[in-house]
Amino acid sequence: MPHIERTATVRWDGNVARGAGSLDATSSGAFAQLPFSLPSRIGDPGGKTSPEELLAAAHGGCITMSLAGELTKAGTPPGHLQATVTIHMDEVEGQGHQIVGSVVEFIVQADGVDDAALQAAVSEADEGCPFSALLKRAGATVDVSARLA
Repeated sequence: MPHIERTATVRWDGNVARGAGSLDATSSGAFAQLPFSLPSRIGDPGGKTSPEELLAAAHGGCITMSLAGELTKAGTPPGHLQATVTIHMDEVEGQGHQIVGSVVEFIVQADGVDDAALQAAVSEADEGCPFSALLKRAGATVDVSARLA
């Protein structure tokens, strides 16, 4: 895989409790002024995002592409993959708030795949996903499950 760099720009105004920020996808322009704040991070999102939600989306995008690659390599390319990813952040004694886990749940449509082949592909996809590796190296758990549609 080639060397990859992508850039986002973040703006924050005010203190942490009452301030607010926005995110821009500088490299792609895919989103601009995506709002986030402390209340959207710890309570009702109110139409705003959070770093944890963005991490869930990033992990989901990465591992979904990895699973598509594994299924294709096995000769059973997917017709449709749906992943729901939940990032867990919790208080860790002596370390403050930390990302402690990511739970990925796939629903897979792929002709010619049985459950055993799907589970093998999911395991390989998790191993090949750079975001899964990053989370695991940081001490977080990564739980991936899949079922056929």
